[in-house]
Amino acid sequence: MLLSNVEFMLLQMIAECRQASGYDIKKLVDRRGYRDWANIGTTSIYLGLKKLKDKGWVTSEESEEKSGKGPLPHRFSLTEAGMIALRNEILGSLSSARERDIRFDLGLAALPYIGKDEAVEALRKRLDFLQKASIKIRQKYESQGGVQLPLNVRALFLHPISLIKSERAFVASLINELLEETGEYGQNH
Repeated sequence: MLLSNVEFMLLQMIAECRQASGYDIKKLVDRRGYRDWANIGTTSIYLGLKKLKDKGWVTSEESEEKSGKGPLPHRFSLTEAGMIALRNEILGSLSSARERDIRFDLGLAALPYIGKDEAVEALRKRLDFLQKASIKIRQKYESQGGVQLPLNVRALFLHPISLIKSERAFVASLINELLEETGEYGQNH
């Protein structure tokens, strides 16, 4: 049984907090930058919590504490079935291969159909984009506590930083190859 990214993250956050309200989860999503990894907003948090409750993976109870106006918040906890679903999803996600950016791969395959200068310019824009993305993730990582963070949280930041570093090296190498090419662009020599 596959979970959506939102459901997967919600189960993780509830497990981490042991008990959490929708508001607690929203604050954690904002602080950790989970929106960079999945499309998760306030509405999807509450819809995801309802789906998890309907599946029997979380239970909820009204909280005694209230902050602000409105009804008493519900605090969510994992059920045994929810912990089993979370464990299975973790094992599946860690052991299975992740898809590459297929759109980028298709663009690489089509390089011969654009000019060399256009290709180099587009790839340099990708390098700039990747650099900005890396800086953004690093800033968020450092603002959260950097090396002081628990291993699982550090890994959430360090994995994309590592992937971006590798892709930047690949793109830079490709640009160099394009610039060093002589003769007819895109033709086998």
